Amino acid sequence: MQTGRWRRRVDPLVTDTALACVLAVVTVVYARQSFAARYQSEGWPPFGLLAVALSLAVNLPLAVRRRAPWLVFAVSHGAFALYTAAGFQPSVNLWAPLLACYTVIAREPAGRAAWAAAVTAAAWTGSGLAAHLSPELSVAQAAIAVGVVWAFATGSRRLAQHNAQLAELTAQLEREQELRARHAITEERLRLARELHDVVAHHLSALAVQAGLADFVFTSDPAAARQAVVSIGESSRQALEEMRGLLHVLREGTGPGDADHLYRPSPGLTRLDELVERARSAGCEVSLSLSGPRRALPQGVDLCAYRIIQEALTNTIKHAGPEARVTVSLEFGTNHLAGQVTDEGGKAPAALPSSGIGLLGMRERARLYGGSLRAGPRATGGFEVVFTLPLAPLDTAGDS
Repeated sequence: MQTGRWRRRVDPLVTDTALACVLAVVTVVYARQSFAARYQSEGWPPFGLLAVALSLAVNLPLAVRRRAPWLVFAVSHGAFALYTAAGFQPSVNLWAPLLACYTVIAREPAGRAAWAAAVTAAAWTGSGLAAHLSPELSVAQAAIAVGVVWAFATGSRRLAQHNAQLAELTAQLEREQELRARHAITEERLRLARELHDVVAHHLSALAVQAGLADFVFTSDPAAARQAVVSIGESSRQALEEMRGLLHVLREGTGPGDADHLYRPSPGLTRLDELVERARSAGCEVSLSLSGPRRALPQGVDLCAYRIIQEALTNTIKHAGPEARVTVSLEFGTNHLAGQVTDEGGKAPAALPSSGIGLLGMRERARLYGGSLRAGPRATGGFEVVFTLPLAPLDTAGDS
């Protein structure tokens, strides 16, 4: 693991420089020792300063082969051609031009790489002829050497292209994951905004009406005023309970003692009677009608129906006034849940502003679960909210 990280930290220029220096030193030392032992007897010129200088010119440019592959290729092959033309023993400097050719083939398109391979093959063929090899052997030696380099270099180029594509795909996937995470956060914020609106608007509307009623009958009907104050206390406690649940969801972490609050079930139609009683305590005359076989609903659908009815009753308290008569109807069908909240209108309270978010939230909730919702004034006066939510068929729902 540590070795892999160390390799990734090493600059390629450093490794190429080290390789160029090693090749230059080995070439010069080997050539001078070989000339003294063997090449002099074969009639080659002495390996003097000119031979050393040309050998360094062949090998040292490899230090920048990744940064300027064509320049290194030209300098190395040019110096190699001069070295061969000067009559020095040609087999000494064969490998540096071959490595320069590899670099060009690995980095350039096939058309340009073919020109580099042809030049290197010609240089190797000329070196073989200068070394007194037969033309056939010289050509075969050059073809084999350049062919091996071509195979390795093209394989390296394809691998580099594949790695680049993988890196691009990885970056694209990371961007998509980030976008999905942001989208999920946005959806969660919208959901929590709807929940906060439903909780705050419903309970505060009921509190405002009940407080107004208590103030109105404080002297004329103390019993009614006391009942209104009791209702204010109950509504406040229920609002605090639901707000705590939402705030626990928003917390970054919870301790072991908070688990009960965090996983407390969301309200549903089982608490519909409490919802109706709160509306009645605000002064509305509410009648509840249920039809069809009752059954357990999915949690999301259950919460959706509860929130729609809650918002409809909240709007009634806001806009129709405490004396309005409201009818809440629920029908459990074989494959749907249908609900209707209607009021006959009344005198609206003086100061209960509306943002218009409630109707939008109800429609969003219904669409979220594949249902529909219609809300608007009635022809005979008042207002109505009608919604339908799809359910699994009754024979596969598991409860009835």
